[in-house]
Amino acid sequence: MTGHRNSKGLTGIAISCAAVLACLTLDIAKSVEAPAPRPAVATALPVASGARVAGDDTQTRIILDLDRKIDVRASMLGDPYRVVLDLPQVTFNLPPGTGTAGRGLVRSFRYGLVMPGGSRMVFDLTGPAKVEKTYVIEAANDQPPRLVVELAAVEKSAFKATPPDEGKPQLRQTVVADAATSGVVTGTASATPKPNDPRPVIVIDAGHGGVDNGTVAESGENEKDLVLDFAKALRARIEKTGKYRVVMTRDDDTFVALGDRVKIARTQTAALFVSIHADALPKAEGDAQGATIYTLSDKASDNEAEKLAEAENRADAIAGINLTEEPPDVADILIDLTQRETRTFSNRFARTLADQMKSVARMHKHPLKSAGFKVLKAHDVPSVLVELGYVSNKDDLQHLVSESWRSKTVGSVAQAVDMFLGKRVVSAVPGN
Repeated sequence: MTGHRNSKGLTGIAISCAAVLACLTLDIAKSVEAPAPRPAVATALPVASGARVAGDDTQTRIILDLDRKIDVRASMLGDPYRVVLDLPQVTFNLPPGTGTAGRGLVRSFRYGLVMPGGSRMVFDLTGPAKVEKTYVIEAANDQPPRLVVELAAVEKSAFKATPPDEGKPQLRQTVVADAATSGVVTGTASATPKPNDPRPVIVIDAGHGGVDNGTVAESGENEKDLVLDFAKALRARIEKTGKYRVVMTRDDDTFVALGDRVKIARTQTAALFVSIHADALPKAEGDAQGATIYTLSDKASDNEAEKLAEAENRADAIAGINLTEEPPDVADILIDLTQRETRTFSNRFARTLADQMKSVARMHKHPLKSAGFKVLKAHDVPSVLVELGYVSNKDDLQHLVSESWRSKTVGSVAQAVDMFLGKRVVSAVPGN
C-alpha cells in the first residue's frame, strides 16, 4: 500500500512538473515572438562629451563632440563680442575646467541650460569676428559626431551683430505651480497671481543658473547650485508656517534673465523679494568672510559693493543676451515716490535680517551694504540681496556646503521674514 501511494505521488509530481514546464516553454516562446519593448533611445538627451577650440587670431574653430547629430543656431553679439550657440537641451558631460581657457579668437566659454528644452554655449571673443560656417560631421573611424563652428576675425567696422529678431531664444514660458504644492514662476513672468489666495507672496530668487554658473570655488562647487539648495530649503521652511505663498524665480538649473526676475516679483504683487547669492573676491583683493545683506541704492556704499553689483549685473551678458535691447528706466514722479517708500521697507527688512542671521551665521564686518543691483529694482517690492558668504574663503565654503549650517541659517531668514511681514500687516490695520 505504501508503495502504491508513493507511486501515485510520484505520478502527480511528474504531471505537475510537466504542466509547469509546458507553461515555461509557452512563456519563453511568447517572449521570443514578442520581445518586451525597449525605451526609445531618442527619449534620452543628446550628450556632449568634449569641447575644444583650435586655430589662431585670424581663423578659429570650435568643436563639440556629441553622441548624435543636433541642430544649432549661431549668433553674434557685441559689447562685449560674443558668439552664442543655441542648441536643443544637451547633457554636458565635459571634463572639469572646460571653457576656462580659450585659444585664438576665443578667450573662454561657458555652457548650460537656458530654458526647458534648450541649452546654450557662449564664447567670449578677443575681438570682432564672424561665423563663416556651422556644420556637423557624421560619426566615422571610431570618432563621434562633431559640431563645428568656424570663426574668422573681422575689422570692427565690418562686425555685424545678429538682428534683435533673430538668434534670441524665447526664454521659458511662465509656469505657476498650484498653491497646494509650491509656487514656481520662471522665465517671461507673464503669469498673474492666484486670485483666491490672500496670503502675502514672498519671491525667493536663487541667483545665476543654467549657462551662468556664478562664482566657482577652487574645489569645484558652483555658486548656482549652492544658492539653489539654500533657496529650496528656505521655501520649505516658510511654506511650513502656512502664512505665506512662496514663488521661486527658478527651482532648477535654468537661466532666468535679471529683468524677468524683477518682473516675477512685480507680477506676483510680492510683499518681499529675497535674492540669494554667494560672493567671492579675487586673490589680489585679500580674503573677506561672512554674510552680507545688500539693498538698492544709486550710489554704492563702498568699492566692494560697487564691484559686486557690476559683476552681478553682467549675468545677462554672461548668458548671451543682447543688452542693447534693454528698455531705459522709466522716469516718473509717482514711481520715484513709491520707490522711496519701498527702499525704506527694504532697509528695515535688511536690518531685521542681519539681527536674526548674526545669531547663527558669521557676518561680514560690514553686514549692511547697498549698490545698484538690477535684480533689486522693482520700485514697488521691498527687495534685498543676501550674500551668504564668500566661496573664496575656506571657512565660509565649509559652511555653505553644510546641511547643519544651512538649516540654522534658513531658520534665521524665515524668522526675519515673519517678523518683517508681521509688522507690516499689523501697521496696516486701522487703530494699530
